[in-house]
Amino acid sequence: MRFKPRISRETVHRRSQRLVFIIGGLTVGGAAVLIVLLADVAQSLFRELLAIWPYAPLLITPLGFALCSLLTRHVFEGAEGSGIPQVIAARRSPDDAFRRSLVSLRIAFGKIVLLTLGLLCGASSGREGPTVQIGASIMFALGRLAPHRQPGFMLAGSAAGVAAAFNTPLAGIVFGIEEMSRSFEERTSTVIIGTVIAAGLTSLALLGNYDYFGTTPATLPFGAGWVATLLCGVLGGLLGGLFSRALFVVARGLPGAAGRLLTAYPLIFAALCGLGVALCGLLSGGSIFGTGYEQARSIIHGDGTTASWFFMPLKFVASVLSALSGIPGGIFSPSLSIGAGLGADVARLFTDVPASALALVGMVAFLTGVVQAPITAFVIVSEMTENHAMIIPLMLSALIANAASKLITPHGVYQALADEIIRKRGKETPPILPETARPGPEPLR
Repeated sequence: MRFKPRISRETVHRRSQRLVFIIGGLTVGGAAVLIVLLADVAQSLFRELLAIWPYAPLLITPLGFALCSLLTRHVFEGAEGSGIPQVIAARRSPDDAFRRSLVSLRIAFGKIVLLTLGLLCGASSGREGPTVQIGASIMFALGRLAPHRQPGFMLAGSAAGVAAAFNTPLAGIVFGIEEMSRSFEERTSTVIIGTVIAAGLTSLALLGNYDYFGTTPATLPFGAGWVATLLCGVLGGLLGGLFSRALFVVARGLPGAAGRLLTAYPLIFAALCGLGVALCGLLSGGSIFGTGYEQARSIIHGDGTTASWFFMPLKFVASVLSALSGIPGGIFSPSLSIGAGLGADVARLFTDVPASALALVGMVAFLTGVVQAPITAFVIVSEMTENHAMIIPLMLSALIANAASKLITPHGVYQALADEIIRKRGKETPPILPETARPGPEPLR
């Protein structure tokens, strides 16, 4: 007589947990694709409106910002801004109610709706940051439904969100480790990779295999090219630090009458931010509206003349105002386009250096200056352009920018805003411990 081996309860538990992470990854990937499609439609409709009536943003953008702010405050509280600080704050807290106020399916739905509405009104916002909060919300909800709680749900959802949004699986893993957890934990490494793979496969199946900014063979010559890299690193770090500092100062609360007015009339403040974005758009000929993806791609694959001298400063101002208004929207894509514009401007000073190469350097420098996550910055730019020849210059610019940014602000924007969220809600700020540091079942191997 043959006896069938008995499957242990522990084996069943591990298999069920793996299934939950796979389902979560597939769902996050599908949500990321939905956001891509909605964002493209919203920006296309806004461009059509500009073609019919160039001055429409003076009316549409302020009203749209005010409406987004109203809905965020009274219907989808917790969906404001990028969403990455909310996920970081949720991961830090052991309070389940506090977590649910920052990551939930309600917030994920609101994030999608309001991000689309903001882009439809001309906001200079990205979709990648919101995808992180949406991914974390989906995984958090699945984690609550799982028969046994497994550490790492929000971390895996965040990494999968970045991977699916940019089609960069390696960058998603690095982002999860460097920015979201600030450490590498063996207990979460397997689940992060598995969830990223599931999300990436979903994006691949629905959108096909693509490079976010397209493949570029740009290389950086010795001599003047390396001097230009140093300059981009310093300027990108300082400007990124200023960007981060501005967001934190307003989130912390302006002193005196200005702070009281902002608190008392948030909708008017959002409308004024929208008006500022509209004015920047008119001055730029409409190039600063939206995520900035098309402008950055054009600079990378062009000769640097596709963007005017004024694109970078105007996109910088418009992105700061969009973020300060509090409407849902990310800063990843705008930061990359600002960095590309910075690289193009520096290339005008170094005529022998390819503008496309300096655009990549500028992207890494400015993104590093904002988030102070240098490894994520150079990995994500390298992976989204499939350019391995630029790895060393990108690493160098990231290190220089990180040091320069710290002269302006000691922390990256996401970590600083997460601290502020916890402070405002009266929660004690524990050490930054990953979810896996808390008691839980045995890890998945």
